[in-house]
Amino acid sequence: MAESMQGLHRSHRCTEVSNKNIGEKVTVMGWVQKRRNLGSLIFIDLRDRSGLLQLVFDENDGEVFEKAKELRSEYVIAVEGKVRKRDGAVNEGMETGDIEVTADTLRILSESETPPFPIEEDANTREELRLKYRYLDLRKPHLQKNLKLRSDVTTFIRKFMSKEGFLEIETPTLCKSTPEGARDYLVPSRVHPGEFYALPQSPQLFKQLLMCSGYDRYIQIARCYRDEDLRADRQPEFTQVDMELSFVDIDDVIDVNERLLQAMFAELLGVQISLPLPRMTWQEAMDRYGSDKPDTRFAMELVNVTEAVANCGFGVFTQAIENGGTVRGINVKGQGAMPRKKIDKLVESAKGNGAKGLAYLAVNEDGTFKSSFAKFMTKEELDRLVTAMDAEPGDLLLFAADRNKIVWNVLGALRLELGEQLELIDKNKFNFLWIVEFPQFEWSDEQGRYIAMHHPFTMPMEEDLKYLDTDLGKVRAKAYDIVLNGSELGGGSVRIHQAEIQEKMFEALGFTPESAHEQFGFLLDAFQYGVPPHAGLAYGLDRLVMHMAGEENIREVIAFPKVKDASCLMTDAPTPVDEKQLEELCLATVKTED
Repeated sequence: MAESMQGLHRSHRCTEVSNKNIGEKVTVMGWVQKRRNLGSLIFIDLRDRSGLLQLVFDENDGEVFEKAKELRSEYVIAVEGKVRKRDGAVNEGMETGDIEVTADTLRILSESETPPFPIEEDANTREELRLKYRYLDLRKPHLQKNLKLRSDVTTFIRKFMSKEGFLEIETPTLCKSTPEGARDYLVPSRVHPGEFYALPQSPQLFKQLLMCSGYDRYIQIARCYRDEDLRADRQPEFTQVDMELSFVDIDDVIDVNERLLQAMFAELLGVQISLPLPRMTWQEAMDRYGSDKPDTRFAMELVNVTEAVANCGFGVFTQAIENGGTVRGINVKGQGAMPRKKIDKLVESAKGNGAKGLAYLAVNEDGTFKSSFAKFMTKEELDRLVTAMDAEPGDLLLFAADRNKIVWNVLGALRLELGEQLELIDKNKFNFLWIVEFPQFEWSDEQGRYIAMHHPFTMPMEEDLKYLDTDLGKVRAKAYDIVLNGSELGGGSVRIHQAEIQEKMFEALGFTPESAHEQFGFLLDAFQYGVPPHAGLAYGLDRLVMHMAGEENIREVIAFPKVKDASCLMTDAPTPVDEKQLEELCLATVKTED
């Protein structure tokens, strides 16, 4: 039967007890991790969020010893006792491995059923089971360490930014739905039947309004929501470190954020980051890595061989060039002897990323070639291609030919896949990089028009303003992303604060003055009353902590994450609701067959 604490007060967490406390009386509370009955002695490993502490129950203690016999894994107990040096060998694997507590009082505060999986590290448990019983999974030390790191990160950011003059201000989470960007999560209004709020994809418009209101430097640890398909580093609800600054340009935003990252990584991880961080234009990143969030921890860069294969005998290459595309390749050093089965898997992977196929050429040690297309090219043409790829005997060359967007996507993904397969990536490195000069617009085949690559309020580079009337594809944005190890940590831009440029932007995106005002009227109205030049940036907090914790999946740094279909296995959300609730909201559901 569970007991009360009956006046006991915890004096220490488990790992707060040390050899400095030898001879002292302490009171500790937590969960039974492990129980070992040696006959005359019972040893208990007690666990709380700080770690483990060994407790000893002696048969000479009578009633307390008999009660200790009842203890099982995950029982919650309170123990009072004296700290002593361990009689046996020191446990180097425990922070408290040189001490133990001899118990003279034991309270069983709560009993436990046998857990569905062991509450210990490296337990081979299916992720679905872990997420179903997340409250048990969260007892594991590595998850508790991750969530503590997350707490430390947010605390550090708040303190650092406060010293930099930022004010933490909350913005609404019931907002107006906007058409640009990802799908909104909609919230029906009971008071306004047939009308909906949207949960914020970001506090973008509100933080710009705060700049109009003169708050100068704003920050918020903001909850955001996007109805998108999930990936290993994406969740439907997530947390942003959101900021906006007035009277600044790109370098000002980059400066404060570089100093934030440098100080935070030094303080929390002991990792030294050299400033300034490298910068790379979007065009260079795409040309060299096939990605606007390149992983620079390993080489294997893309090579444009369009000129080298122009007018060659291989129709796949020449046709792609004639259609306005390019031919690019990657040199997989030392992998010329890769088995055909592995190459075929790479071809299938390339097709999964949009390629019609993947051409390969292996340079044999004797200088001959093994290739999927060599028979269509002359010796001179092959030699020219090999030279362009800086290939040596033993190398494997992989090529994609198509429109730039497809070629970049295919080879960029293939590069990452091979980097992992061949263990070329140093997992202990933190390679930061700013990507700058993004395109202002990108063409949407689905919508048949240009759309904003970031959002409609991003300022074009001043020298490209002339192209707003003539060639939208040439307009570059005053936008910037901070990238770490092939992952976008955050992004931002300088905002448009001149009415005439904003009007041109809306016009380029297909908005009429009326439709622009319908969607963004409250912001445009505010801009009529004196708006300062301003810029901002937002980090994905979950993704940042994932990298700092050395995790591969974002779920490992979120307390209660969703799974791939955006459902919660623990609570079974989302679920149907009562018909009465729907009637109050003037809603009806439509049943569809799978």
